[in-house]
Amino acid sequence: MKRAFGRRLAGLGLMTVLTLGAACAAPADAAAQQSVPTQSVVVFFKEWSAALDAHAKQAIARAASWAKAHPHVTIQVTGYADPTGGRRANILMSELRAQVVADQLVADGVAGDRLRQNGEGAVKFAVSSLESRRVEISAAR
Repeated sequence: MKRAFGRRLAGLGLMTVLTLGAACAAPADAAAQQSVPTQSVVVFFKEWSAALDAHAKQAIARAASWAKAHPHVTIQVTGYADPTGGRRANILMSELRAQVVADQLVADGVAGDRLRQNGEGAVKFAVSSLESRRVEISAAR
């Protein structure tokens, strides 16, 4: 999966990134024999926030549109937090962020039974703490 963060994050607030990558294998049923392009949408959050702004909702809508065009693909929604705060608080924040994004995907027409979600808790960042405060939406493997 391509990563689209890095130096571009310096000084930015809440933002989203959409990346279309290489192909991955599709399920074995006859209707889905073709390969499906991987989908990766990253939604970034402000510190200790799980609120979605208009840009985040637009990115999630693009992910939902992609998901609806590929109804046989399970969607993984994974939340993260930055290393500030305690372990339990970061796990809860990452889970809350994943839940908010999953709820928006459902509101945008993706069937809830196609979603897998989890919160990973705190992760270290390379350039900016914003990198850690994110939810990744991707085709499940």
